[in-house]
Amino acid sequence: MTNQLSEASQLNNIDYFDLLPQGCIVDMVSCTTPVDACRLALVDSSLRLIADSDAVWERFLPPDYQQVSRAMTQRGHNRDLLSNCAKKELYQYLCDHPLLIDSGAMSICLDKWTGKWCFMIAARELGIAGSDDEENWRWTPDSKSRFSETIVLINSPWFDIHGKIDTWLLSPDMTYTTYLVYKTTFTISGFQDQSVRISVGIIGEECINRTVCLDPKSRVRHRNVTVPPRTRKDGWLEVELAEYYNKEGEDRELGISLKGPTYAKRHSGLIIQGLEIRPKVV
Repeated sequence: MTNQLSEASQLNNIDYFDLLPQGCIVDMVSCTTPVDACRLALVDSSLRLIADSDAVWERFLPPDYQQVSRAMTQRGHNRDLLSNCAKKELYQYLCDHPLLIDSGAMSICLDKWTGKWCFMIAARELGIAGSDDEENWRWTPDSKSRFSETIVLINSPWFDIHGKIDTWLLSPDMTYTTYLVYKTTFTISGFQDQSVRISVGIIGEECINRTVCLDPKSRVRHRNVTVPPRTRKDGWLEVELAEYYNKEGEDRELGISLKGPTYAKRHSGLIIQGLEIRPKVV
């Protein structure tokens, strides 16, 4: 009886996880998320080597990451880092260092939570009513922008912005959230406690319509304005516009538009960097 209890005790003390082949553990960790893998590396020292391994982080990177990283080395990014670093380090680098594509018309970087590409459409590529009139809008360099220039709303009787992106650039079977990325000047007018109408959806089809508030100091939140502007880590403001679910195999154009209060006589005080489209984090 004593021997049986001793054998049972030894069996209970066996860490059966350690008996699994390493490839099986790699598969298990790869089925989680990048954030889960980082947490696992911190809380379990025995799994740290696997959780930080190239075999795991290779699967978190997008299928076309090599093509993008090669393009980054050609544009002055850290060549040694991108060619010789561990895959986890490369993942983090692609999250923190947006790459300009399409001759600076758009930027691309990794979303650290999902490992999917994020896109920002530069202000220069947006349809902005009155942007060719320097009395209304003014193009200006901005060292704190990822693009070579931003556009400043000086004094315009209207506020009307349109942008679009091809849906084949987005990951299939993924919900994306769209944002306006901007700043305010010391004198903002036409947006105080007022809502801006937005529309997001496939061009030519039914869209999501709602309103947002662009003034971060607004004291009034309209009943149908659900998300106020927030400050990003890079110092810019962003306001959530609407979500879009990208179906499998779609190749169409996603349209994004913002229209200010038509009864406001003057709009001023915004600095537009662009429109961002990034995966929704559940």
